[in-house]
Amino acid sequence: MSMAPSSTDEHAIDELAIAIDELAITITELPLETRFPPFRLRQYGGFWLLEKFLQGVPAVHSVFEPRPSDVLLASFPKRGTTWLKALAFATRNRAEHPPRGLDHPLRRRNPHDIVQYLELQFAQSMGHVVAALPSPRVLATHPPYSLLPRRITAEDSGCRIVYICRDPKDAFISSWFFTKKTVAAVAARAQAGEEPPPYTFAEAFELFCDGICVSGPQWQHVLSYWEASRRQPEKVLFLRHEKMLRNPTSNVKKLAEFMGCAFSGEEEATGVVEDIVELCSLESLKNMNVNKSGSHGPLAHESFRKGVAGDWSNHITPAMAERLDKIVEDALQGSGLTFDVAAEPSA
Repeated sequence: MSMAPSSTDEHAIDELAIAIDELAITITELPLETRFPPFRLRQYGGFWLLEKFLQGVPAVHSVFEPRPSDVLLASFPKRGTTWLKALAFATRNRAEHPPRGLDHPLRRRNPHDIVQYLELQFAQSMGHVVAALPSPRVLATHPPYSLLPRRITAEDSGCRIVYICRDPKDAFISSWFFTKKTVAAVAARAQAGEEPPPYTFAEAFELFCDGICVSGPQWQHVLSYWEASRRQPEKVLFLRHEKMLRNPTSNVKKLAEFMGCAFSGEEEATGVVEDIVELCSLESLKNMNVNKSGSHGPLAHESFRKGVAGDWSNHITPAMAERLDKIVEDALQGSGLTFDVAAEPSA
């Protein structure tokens, strides 16, 4: 059952609105973190956000007009985002683009080119590209729930939010590999002889444990959407990456129902759900030429690196895992949220 905002919540929302207006002027005055190469992070609202994304936040709050049919895909960076974009787009647009079609957009374009990041588009063009998209729109965002515009989170907005979370240890490993690849790509474009800044695995782990990473702390980011999904389950769908891996078909059905485009009996009988799962599988996306040499270059391929659950055990020592687990456990205490999904049903 949904809960109406209390007077305290409304006061906090008003304060946030004022702060957002001021943010457009004060971005360069916010705490800066440069130890997460090659990204520049600014601390705002308790989170470390990418400077280029943060620049679009004021415009999203003041200009963006959500539509009742909009679906917003929210995630912590590098935590199943690419896969969720592909699944949501293919599911929502299956009538116009059958998943078996050889000219399906996902066979020709990277999921990040198809499903636009809201803040990035507003930072680059004040959202003209987003405004021109036909309904129903599927959009993406990385900021925590607390920094989304009230016009999106309001119960009567109609806009629905799908959030995908991942175990913090796997989240760290995914981030580490992507950052390493990004540093190498930036260095390759730099002047000859210019060495990339040093960035070791140990340094990255320390920063992650301190909550210093893109959109970090990761566990607080997850918690913000978890709590929203508990308050408004009809508006915020909370998905777990590990469960989706174990039973993608069941979770794609759940995703379709939540988005208001449930599969018909005929579609299920003819294998449409399985076709979408196959089209959007990480292996399938990784092997498409557009994701090897398209607009996102070699970094696109890194988006589909593994996506498996438990890969952290191949990289993190037991002591490191225990330390991170304790940090997360303390932060989530009393929330009802846990990352221990091994014994839970896969659906």
